[in-house]
Amino acid sequence: MLITLLVLAAAAALFVSGRIRSDLVAVCATLALVLAGILTPEEALAGFANPIVAMMLGLFVVGGGIFGTGLAKKLGTGILGLAGNNETRLFVLLMLTTSFVGAFVSNTGTVALMLPIVVSLARGANLSSARLLMPLAFAGSMGGMLTLIGTPPNLIARDALVAAGYEPLKFFSFTPIGLLCVGVGILVLIPLTRRFLKERQTTEHSRKGKSLQQLSDEYKLTQGLAQALVKEGSPVAGQTLKQLDIHGRFGVTVFEIRRSGSQGMSIRKVEQFALADVALQAGDLLLLSGGTERVAMLAEQCGLELLSQEMGKSPKLNFYDVGMAEILLMPSSSLVGQTVEEADFRTLYGLNVLGIKRHDMYLLEDLKRQPMQASDIVLVQGQWEHIARLNKLDGQEWVVIGQPQEQAAKVTLDYKAPIAALIMVLMVLTMAIDVIPIAPVTAVMLAAVAMIFTGCVRGVEGAYKTINWESIMLFGAMLPMSTALEKTGASAWLSTALVQSVGDWGPYALLAAIYVATSLLTFFISNTVTAVLMTPIALSAAHGVGVSAVPMILAVTVAASMCFASPFSTPPNALVMSAGGYKPIDYLRVGLPLQVAIGAVMVLALPLIYGF
Repeated sequence: MLITLLVLAAAAALFVSGRIRSDLVAVCATLALVLAGILTPEEALAGFANPIVAMMLGLFVVGGGIFGTGLAKKLGTGILGLAGNNETRLFVLLMLTTSFVGAFVSNTGTVALMLPIVVSLARGANLSSARLLMPLAFAGSMGGMLTLIGTPPNLIARDALVAAGYEPLKFFSFTPIGLLCVGVGILVLIPLTRRFLKERQTTEHSRKGKSLQQLSDEYKLTQGLAQALVKEGSPVAGQTLKQLDIHGRFGVTVFEIRRSGSQGMSIRKVEQFALADVALQAGDLLLLSGGTERVAMLAEQCGLELLSQEMGKSPKLNFYDVGMAEILLMPSSSLVGQTVEEADFRTLYGLNVLGIKRHDMYLLEDLKRQPMQASDIVLVQGQWEHIARLNKLDGQEWVVIGQPQEQAAKVTLDYKAPIAALIMVLMVLTMAIDVIPIAPVTAVMLAAVAMIFTGCVRGVEGAYKTINWESIMLFGAMLPMSTALEKTGASAWLSTALVQSVGDWGPYALLAAIYVATSLLTFFISNTVTAVLMTPIALSAAHGVGVSAVPMILAVTVAASMCFASPFSTPPNALVMSAGGYKPIDYLRVGLPLQVAIGAVMVLALPLIYGF
């Protein structure tokens, strides 16, 4: 038992110091228990076989699909737009919207999504964003208490109760707790934020490279851009751009081929092409540049219908499948001295050259005959996978500016938002309706796979990128710690000490002691690890005084999740720190009273809702 407690204490100290990654600390702690003979290798690896780990993996992918399609942003922007310029209404709607999104998506992802929206809304309402960003972080954590999948401690509680022989918690079993947390949070935070969160200096985060919209504006790509539709019976249908030689015959550049259709159930499907060997089809939309007269001549001779556009408005560029990137030509590049036509980017790399930046000049006309020079910045366009290959080619030729892969990941596939919404609703209904004979972990994994197959997540590689592997490793490696506490009797010893200290004062006092102990622990280590460590202690303490373990374990869950007094207790708290210009004392002034208020309400409410 002593070795187990020493390993636990050492792990907690390393978690607090932050000098070593938390997932590595967790793995080392588990290895130490194996080397000490307390855990077998099978027991040490059992955490990764736990259904909760699989569920967490699936939820990361589902959340990635919700974010990647812009679904969450549309919901958030639409609901928050109802607030207008009323500060109190804006505050309440912000809390409710963020809590709702946080009920189904990780609190970190929720806050990351809502942060730019909130900053924009605050600016539009002439408010300091500092008044809203800390409540945003807190609301993301509160929303996690509304559903079973909202936060990992909820899943830990359900698993522990099932293992102890209790009825499994249902999808909405946590909803009364979550509603109380959100209600108390709104009432407490309105006066606290007005009192303590005033105007302050914020930090802007710079991005590597330029955004796609910035590139489009800088090179004036949409100016003079025309849209033409391939009509039924057009002579160009069935022919490729290479066969048609549109640029050679008319001096017009086909910027993009956009093809829309349906994907069943009236769900829109959009494809984009920037390749010369793609055969045109009736209904294809062509984005053309080259001057009004030449475009009109092309349309007349090729049976295209020119689409009118509002005065002063240019066609909107989307980057679903087709993207852009800048490359800097090195002095040693073989392209130096060659014209764009001779370099033949389209054939060799599957890319089009849209423009060249030379010092302060932008060369956009007659590019085919333009010789390239050392230090030219060349703007290329093409399929995202072709752009990704540029980084893998010889660095003596060019350097890719910025991070085009990151830019591709930021492009929201908004036309797939209805699919993501349908998948999320079906997942929630499957988990919420008991008569459906599908286990929650199965429902989540099915939803994750559906997100991949329907393209809401950019393939399997994109799905892997949505997963926070540090969280998965941390959770899977720390689960065996509770087994070690049980095997060595440390859990029973700690719970006995707790019962002997406050057990004579009644179950309410014991519940309060468990809640306070959990809250204190969250100051130093993550809420997930805290829940893993405190759950078996709460279970043993409940059995020690002969009461139901449900309110005791749920007290651990709430206390572990409602940690607001430190900027480092949860990722959302840390995420808004620099954006809001906060200092640690701000979290103490605002978060500690909120944490105490929610704790007092929970100690009274949990036994009333779930019963001792």
